[in-house]
Amino acid sequence: MTFPWALAVPGIIFFVFIVPLWITYHYITVWMRMRAGAASPGKVVIERAELDRMRVLGERLEQRIESLETILDAEAPEWRKR
Repeated sequence: MTFPWALAVPGIIFFVFIVPLWITYHYITVWMRMRAGAASPGKVVIERAELDRMRVLGERLEQRIESLETILDAEAPEWRKR
């Protein structure tokens, strides 16, 4: 057997059998992860606790902005016109 055939046979076996199985199992794994997380491609799965934490943080920030606007209205009534 010559040198090129010594590498060609394992290469052909690799590309004919191993690569298709590898690709198939890769996409099965991706599909299972998406199904488990209930997300489609491009979407992010957020835990309920994290979503609640972000909602509370948003409410606190809104209260702070209202407080700052109240202070600015009292100290510099013209600030909204700038």
